[in-house]
Amino acid sequence: MGKRLTRHGNSMALVIDRPILDLLKIDEKTELELFTDGSCLVVVPQKDPTRDARIASALETVNRRHGKVLKKLAE
Repeated sequence: MGKRLTRHGNSMALVIDRPILDLLKIDEKTELELFTDGSCLVVVPQKDPTRDARIASALETVNRRHGKVLKKLAE
């Protein structure tokens, strides 16, 4: 899909089509991170700052409850 930038005041804007926004679960409230590798522009939804803490907590709970079984399975 080809796109062109559009003028938005003194800046340029990229209009993203609804199907892509829906697929990525992005809306007007979603904060985005922009970065480049020198030749490509990458736009990604910003991570939920509590996500890593929730994952660590869930992992700790699983290890506490099932650590012995998981250790035996690993052997």
